[in-house]
Amino acid sequence: MKIKWNGHASFTITSTSGVIIITDPYEPGGFGGGIKYDPIPDQADAVIVTHEHADHNYVSGLKGKPVVVKSSQNVKGVSFEAIPVFHDSNQGSERGKNTVFCFEVDGVRVAHLGDLGHVLDDGQVKKMGKVDVLLIPVGGFFTIDAKQAAATVAKLAPKIVIPMHYKTNKVDFPIQPAEAFLALFPKVKKLDTSEVLIRKDNLPATTEVWVLPFAC
Repeated sequence: MKIKWNGHASFTITSTSGVIIITDPYEPGGFGGGIKYDPIPDQADAVIVTHEHADHNYVSGLKGKPVVVKSSQNVKGVSFEAIPVFHDSNQGSERGKNTVFCFEVDGVRVAHLGDLGHVLDDGQVKKMGKVDVLLIPVGGFFTIDAKQAAATVAKLAPKIVIPMHYKTNKVDFPIQPAEAFLALFPKVKKLDTSEVLIRKDNLPATTEVWVLPFAC
């Protein structure tokens, strides 16, 4: 499969058979200009929405008419498993609910954590099962921070970790850059391309953090 980081919490994932999935599309210019990423150019078969905030649910800005996935369902042979979690550490009382999505593409199991606001408990980890590629927020303030994200990685033991939802020059939110998170891992790869090919038969033996430049 190919995975491309559009920016913020949005990725475009493409299977070898051509099924295209977009995660958490943001609204360009949203939050009073706080989101400066460009429009997402891809046309998807399915779009995941982890929660109803404008930097994660801007489905109307996408091309075509993708199936909107907000709960467990199957789209074009891809089974999306929805696991309810919270946007904060107080059972959703501050920022509401969030959904973790797990799904398999070309034999590679992907987990997108959306705006997870707490370290996963053992029950949630069990529901998620084996994770090959983990898409995890690391910027703090609205989500888990660097240390909490590292603790979450330790619980899930994925092969590849791709950080998201952190400070760049295209987001004005009071969140932190990825560096504090990256400093907690011995194996970090800073790639020069926004899109990478990931194959089941070529996954790392131990956890690696892959940092992608945003595409949009």
